[in-house]
Amino acid sequence: MGPLALMAKAAGHTVFGSDRAKGAIAPELEAAGIEYFTGDQDGTFLAGKIRNPGIDWFIYTSALPADHPELLLAKEKGIRTSKRDELIAELIGALGLKMTAIAGTHGKTTTTAMLVWTVLKLTDPSGAPLLPSSYLVGTTLGFAPSGSYKENDRFFIYEADEYDRNFLHFYPWLALITYVSYDHPDIYPTEADYKAAFERFESQSENILFGTPEAAPADTAFLTEAGRTCETIACTDPRITISGAARREDATTAFRAIKKMLAAQRELCPGDTRYDVPDERIIDILNAFPGVGRRFEKICDGVYTDYAHHPEEVETTIAMAREEAEKTGQKGVVAVYQPHQNTRQHEVRHLYPHAFDGADRLYWLPTYLTRENEALAVLTPEDFIRDLSIRDRAFAAELNDSLAEELKELQREGYLILLMTAGPADGWLRKVFC
Repeated sequence: MGPLALMAKAAGHTVFGSDRAKGAIAPELEAAGIEYFTGDQDGTFLAGKIRNPGIDWFIYTSALPADHPELLLAKEKGIRTSKRDELIAELIGALGLKMTAIAGTHGKTTTTAMLVWTVLKLTDPSGAPLLPSSYLVGTTLGFAPSGSYKENDRFFIYEADEYDRNFLHFYPWLALITYVSYDHPDIYPTEADYKAAFERFESQSENILFGTPEAAPADTAFLTEAGRTCETIACTDPRITISGAARREDATTAFRAIKKMLAAQRELCPGDTRYDVPDERIIDILNAFPGVGRRFEKICDGVYTDYAHHPEEVETTIAMAREEAEKTGQKGVVAVYQPHQNTRQHEVRHLYPHAFDGADRLYWLPTYLTRENEALAVLTPEDFIRDLSIRDRAFAAELNDSLAEELKELQREGYLILLMTAGPADGWLRKVFC
């Protein structure tokens, strides 16, 4: 929501907002002059804005309950209400942008950030961007704001989230599919429902780039029959050398997308040699990618935080951490894990037994509870640990002083500390080590 507010402001709209507490993007909102309120969500803030200067459109997050006071007030006053996808689609149409949408169960945030990094670095001799792009990415970026729009931008790079079927409201010029593996059982009751949503998204896209063979449907004939162009990347480009097999896959996907965007520019400007960019130049930019907030983000020496909250993401992130530990001469990897959403954990529990095999020690925190099915028993850390192949080196833990001291001692002993969470443990870790 924060990056969308930044883009809407840059596109000429007056933007206000409210939330229960400040988020990671708060400094960017303040720098852009966007007024927002934090505190009790009782409708008082919105009521004041309705009186002065007035509100045309109330955009709300999927996390907002149906009985939220601001949402109820907006509807009572006859204000147009919608989730973020409607505003995004309207901005894209009004501004005439070619949408490059990155979707997938895993890897979409990193791939989106890699594309943003590359288009910002890819300039002509005068310093003008070769691929002028607006963008929205669902995290903080250390090298740029999380959302941007500039007059005369041609492309729009967007992290297209499948949660709440958000991505089905778009018809991209180019869709990148990083990986597809069943998730969000609260939205998609079955794996077939989940995959069908991706197939529909793909059929709505003009061009589709599958980042791995596993990302593509078993049969893509329905796409080619509908006049869609499809490409599947069979292997990682060996010239890409950043740490982590998954990040190398993401960078390879980003590389191929940049090539397609350059081709589109050449088609628009035939004979303009500025767009004949050597592969090596793009590869060098991607190999210098500095990372992204909460995606294997280094917060201090030997301490990393990551958004992984699905067993497949966990396994991939631990493998990345082991590779980094070997490169930097550390003893091994100590993982701290906070699962996200009890409803999801009931669906993916069977995938955990070997997900942590690469960790030398594991601290399992209570699940961060959001949007829950109250009929389901809340799984405890002990419930999960019993199923693990590394149960002898896994421990139930809480976010307290005892855990903080243990982690600091393990860092001093030379272990890489890796937190994986989509919840509040990230803020706790930063207070402990920063």
